[in-house]
Amino acid sequence: MSRIVLKGVNKHFNNNHILKDLDLTIEEGDFMTLLGPSGCGKTTTLRIITGLENPESGIITISDKEVVNGELRHYTKPSKRGLNLVFQSYALWPHMTVSENVSFGLSVQKYSKAETKEKVGNALEKMQILHLKDRYPSELSGGQQQRVAIARAIVTEPKVLLLDEPLSNLDAKLRLDMRAELKRLHHELKTTIIYVTHDQVEALTMSTKIAVFFEGVLAQVAPPRDIYRYPANIRVASFIGNPKINFIDADCEAVNTGTLKMETSLGTLHIPSKNVYSGKADLAIYPEDIQISTERTANGIPCAIYSVLPAGSETLVQLTTKSNLNLLVKVIGELDVEIGKTVWIDFPMDKVNVYDRENGELVQLQ
Repeated sequence: MSRIVLKGVNKHFNNNHILKDLDLTIEEGDFMTLLGPSGCGKTTTLRIITGLENPESGIITISDKEVVNGELRHYTKPSKRGLNLVFQSYALWPHMTVSENVSFGLSVQKYSKAETKEKVGNALEKMQILHLKDRYPSELSGGQQQRVAIARAIVTEPKVLLLDEPLSNLDAKLRLDMRAELKRLHHELKTTIIYVTHDQVEALTMSTKIAVFFEGVLAQVAPPRDIYRYPANIRVASFIGNPKINFIDADCEAVNTGTLKMETSLGTLHIPSKNVYSGKADLAIYPEDIQISTERTANGIPCAIYSVLPAGSETLVQLTTKSNLNLLVKVIGELDVEIGKTVWIDFPMDKVNVYDRENGELVQLQ
């Protein structure tokens, strides 16, 4: 097993409280992404798991074995934790060939030459760079160097693989290719992966679970679809989604069984809900869930076109309502409309999330 459990972990740097009573469980076989803005504590969490940093308090277990106990000042050495780390910088030895770089960890563990050759070959083949085995890092592209770094990490067959923003130095096309490779690698190896990024597209496309951090506090842990469709609070909802989610002020005046009646600047909305709620709220609706019609529709809400931003496969449209509410809509494909023209919008009520204005928490789940 390679289950990792963090309980009550706190970390300070000087007078800055970086991690605040962190509780996080990473199950065996998870692809867990630690996601959040810069300075939120995600890299510090990764470094504490590996043993490169030590917390002042808290307990960490790996495979049910206690590797950190902050109160007792017990910290298992990084080399004894069965982990392997891939840094943002590739950290390849420039005077060694690809094969020599990948085999370095095996030579430390005193594998025979035959075993080393077989394991290195398997790792390079998994990363589809076996043909580059005799080249030096200076002869490789950034994407190829990244594949070597990952091959070096997996060749020792670690129980857990940790990656700290490994794709941030690559261009957009290479990042897309490497996301596919990492997802395939996780499927093949069944290794537990902990991945740090501030790129939500990486998190949503590759992970089995996402942990969202803000200022050292864990805001939500859930599968990607749940993180995207049901953000736990206003802050997560504001962070997730590109383009950004729309927020609408609302006042819940009545509660019916299974329905919240919301008075908004768009009119009265009846939103399905399992929970009972009344009071002031913020409604959240993603741009892709709003439909635009250039013809008047039965339940359509009239809006004026403020701007149109074509982006090839999709078009972003900024709208203004009669009450001066600004809305952003994403249309798949092209949309040819003039600025100032009136259009009508509609959206499914079961795609609207309701957040309590006072505490910012999600009110209802479908």
